Amino acid sequence: MNKKMIVFTIGKLLTITGLLMFMPVIVSLIYQETEGVYYAILGIIMLALGILISRKAPRKKNIYAREGFAIVALSWLLISLLGAIPFCLTGEIPSYVDAVFETVSGFTTTGSSILSNVEALSHTSLFWRSFTHWVGGMGILVFVIAFIPIASGRSLHILRAEVPGPVVGKLVSKVRLTARILYVIYAIMTVIEIILLLFGGMPLFDCILNAFGTAGTGGFGIKNASIAAYDSAYIDGVITVFMILFGINFNLIYFFILGRIKEVLKSEELRWYLIIIVAAIALITINILPLYDSILSAFRYSSFQVGSIITTTGFVTADYGQWPVFSQVILLSLMFVGACSGSTGGGIKVSRIVIYFKNARNELHKLLHPHSVRAVEFENQPVEDNVIRTIHAYLVVYITIFALSLLILTFLNLDFKSAFSAIASCLNNIGPGLDVVGPVSNFGSLPDVSKIVLTFDMLAGRLELFPMLLLFSPSLWRK
Repeated sequence: MNKKMIVFTIGKLLTITGLLMFMPVIVSLIYQETEGVYYAILGIIMLALGILISRKAPRKKNIYAREGFAIVALSWLLISLLGAIPFCLTGEIPSYVDAVFETVSGFTTTGSSILSNVEALSHTSLFWRSFTHWVGGMGILVFVIAFIPIASGRSLHILRAEVPGPVVGKLVSKVRLTARILYVIYAIMTVIEIILLLFGGMPLFDCILNAFGTAGTGGFGIKNASIAAYDSAYIDGVITVFMILFGINFNLIYFFILGRIKEVLKSEELRWYLIIIVAAIALITINILPLYDSILSAFRYSSFQVGSIITTTGFVTADYGQWPVFSQVILLSLMFVGACSGSTGGGIKVSRIVIYFKNARNELHKLLHPHSVRAVEFENQPVEDNVIRTIHAYLVVYITIFALSLLILTFLNLDFKSAFSAIASCLNNIGPGLDVVGPVSNFGSLPDVSKIVLTFDMLAGRLELFPMLLLFSPSLWRK
């Protein structure tokens, strides 16, 4: 275990995050708000601490799997605990447990909130709250790798531990250049969405923050009614399209930009992702048609919610808790499916779901033909046995965390439907659940113990479970 390299990397992270803290300070100056003082003070402290810790690079810069997992888990924990402090200092979220829940929800792009009146927040805190979505969407450490040299070409283990999906590779030969490409694409798409929302008559400040929420597939609303507050079919349409786009593997978006359209169209995961979306929209549109005055209205609301849930964004334009149970079950199922690997979306991921089904089909075939040998193929390539073992281990760990969380929340007297949907929402980084934590409610009424459990679930879900669990493994810290 190269502990010096772990400390050095966390120092670089603190330096970058300290600088990012000055973004809401600029907003406070524009709107002449005093809350920016607290962000400035914390930013200076983090900046100074980061420079102090990382002033001298260690001689051994090796980052292997265990260092990658440790760096990612510790960094996300630290940045969440520190990022929550301004909310408490400003008095806008007095409880530190609530502030950490809100901040973790922001960085993990979950979008679950304890706030009952989000419009009461200052512009400064609203900006920081949504900005955490944008930074956390692509990955905090991916941002650090993109702009600060850490360990030459040995940072791939950090990238693999932080970017969602069963397999993560490099777009180009250098990890740092890969990280830069990802963030440039991410930034350009965000800017395009901001411009399109401006054409819909949305105020610039709202455009920026809603684009942050869409890009990170986070879904923090800046209005109490979320996106429904704008009551615009155009705005709904723009955000729906961009939610679905940000749920696609960024490798495919990069190939599309390069003109390698055939490679994009060959993607099996993309094909299933779009099939699931189209099927879910069609079924829900038909099911909720009696609740709306036209098929276009039903399509508008169903497509938005399907895009919001499968990409784990969590924006809301309708109270789907009042929709028929059939539609609610479809949306609940989409919470588990999630977006594509290598996107900013959460959930189990379409790629894993497809591999699970293909592997199950192979096992059934072997029961009938014991001597046959058939490899599981995905994206026209055989899936290696270690990848299949890893995704099966992922499912076992996922179910275990889900079951334990459910036991704790129901023990604390939360009804089953609310507890189940709350865990599904947080572990899959979605946002709203059903009933007590539904789209027109929030997580503020839950006891602190429940919030702590769900905070862990959000971090575990965003980091693909293993980094958070390995923190508690003694073997991770042995030499």
